[in-house]
Amino acid sequence: MLDPSDPQSPHPALGIDHGDARIGIAATDDFGILAHPVETIDRAKTDPVERIVQLAALRKIRTLVVGLPLRMDGGEGASSIKVRKFAKELRERLPDIPVVFVDETLTTSSASAKLREAGKKAKNQKGIIDQAAAVEILNSWMEYGGL
Repeated sequence: MLDPSDPQSPHPALGIDHGDARIGIAATDDFGILAHPVETIDRAKTDPVERIVQLAALRKIRTLVVGLPLRMDGGEGASSIKVRKFAKELRERLPDIPVVFVDETLTTSSASAKLREAGKKAKNQKGIIDQAAAVEILNSWMEYGGL
C-alpha cells in the first residue's frame, strides 16, 4: 500500500475529462485506492484552469491525470490538440505538479453504461457524466501504473 506521507507518492491525483462545454473532475484518495467524482466545470461560467488550480491547492494534489482523446486508430486529431494546449496551460500554472495523459477512448461510453446500471437514465446523466468519465480516466491510470 502506498504511504501518503511519502513525497514520491503520486496521490492524491486529479482526473480531468476535458470537453468543449464542460470539464469533468474526479480525485483519488490519499492512498490511490479509489477515485471519486468531484465536480463538473461549466466552461461558460468558470475559468477551468483557475478552478483546477484552486482544487489542486485545496486537495493537495500531487498529479494531474488528463484524458487524451485518441482516434480509434490510436492517432491524435483536433480534440487531442485542444487537450494538449489545455494541459500546457495547467503546467504553466502548476509547474510543480506532473501532468500525465491517459487514453480516454470510450471512457464516456463506459461511464454512461455504469450510470445506467446504477439506475441513471441517459437524460439524467448530463450533470454527472463528465465526472464519471474523469473517474474512469483515473481508474485506468491507477490500473496501468498510477500506483
